[in-house]
Amino acid sequence: MTKRHVSKRIEGLDFARAVAMFGMLVVNFGVITGADGNGPTWLIWVQSLFQGRASAIFVILAGIGISLMTAKARTTESQILIKQNNRNLRKRSLFLFVLGMILYAVGWSGDILHYYGVYMLIASFFFVSSNKTIILLTSVVLVTAQTFQIIFNYMAGWDPEQFLLTYLDFWTVEGFLRNLFFNGYHPVLPWVGFFFIGLILGRLDLTNDTVRKKLLIAGFSITVLTEIMSEILMNVTTKSVLDADSAWFLFETGPIPPNVFYIVSNTATALIVIVGSIYITERFAENGLIRAMIHTGQLTLTHYVSHVFIGIGILIVLNRLEHQTIAFSLLFSCLFFVGSMLFSVLWRRKYNRGPIEIIMRKVTK
Repeated sequence: MTKRHVSKRIEGLDFARAVAMFGMLVVNFGVITGADGNGPTWLIWVQSLFQGRASAIFVILAGIGISLMTAKARTTESQILIKQNNRNLRKRSLFLFVLGMILYAVGWSGDILHYYGVYMLIASFFFVSSNKTIILLTSVVLVTAQTFQIIFNYMAGWDPEQFLLTYLDFWTVEGFLRNLFFNGYHPVLPWVGFFFIGLILGRLDLTNDTVRKKLLIAGFSITVLTEIMSEILMNVTTKSVLDADSAWFLFETGPIPPNVFYIVSNTATALIVIVGSIYITERFAENGLIRAMIHTGQLTLTHYVSHVFIGIGILIVLNRLEHQTIAFSLLFSCLFFVGSMLFSVLWRRKYNRGPIEIIMRKVTK
């Protein structure tokens, strides 16, 4: 396994963040406007491409970023650097957790930031661990999550009349912990597995063409095999062993529930997007559109917050929060993303980091 310890920023990772940001806008605005399933088949298919995948890419990229940020401490085994990185990670985790809870408190129940904060807190204990240890931890996380999904009621806490929209007891201790670790939008079990996978990927030399080709081949191969296996198992088991709902619950590659097939398939998809993004930025590094995407990826925390306050705010003013079409939600997502790109380009002319990124850096310094 090739290791990496260089300071040069890999702009392809920023491009991949921008791609994931766009995907998240498509998914979130589709839910917010009540547009899911309301449109022609081909648009439903387009929207479904981003379901669960954009967020997974984000989390894996976060793991890669932490791995790169802590590379010197890991390779030198300096206790001073390890302690500094531990402190910084835990401060950032607290900042993200609090910011996410603020977003949730103002009505954004689809928040991912408070989950991020917990992923990062957990990662702060393992960023210097060996690859074998992290792989073992990831395996334990996946098996535990799948077991819990089978043993416990995955619907617990959700309003049966508004499943995946309203969590009834989120603000109780039991409900909060259940949502956080078991059946929220991005529960720690198994989503922290994506973060662990990112930690390992960040240790690879992503500037090495041989490494990237292997990752790309693995991504395509695993995606195809997983999707085929998923279909076969759902078809075979429903004929003699399971009912359709149980087979879907265990073998579907969608995000609800996040079973082992979902984690494997979406990790493979993330590999394709991330490696593809690196190739694109290297090939078209000076292209204006590519530069705009890179700048947008560097401000994703700001854009995530803005899509809640500004994006949803605009939809409220337009009275477009219910019974909209997929065509409208996709158009709105594209326009909002273009606006985010324009802001990113203008902002980066003067500042190296986005507004929320600057605040996080100052608070956690």
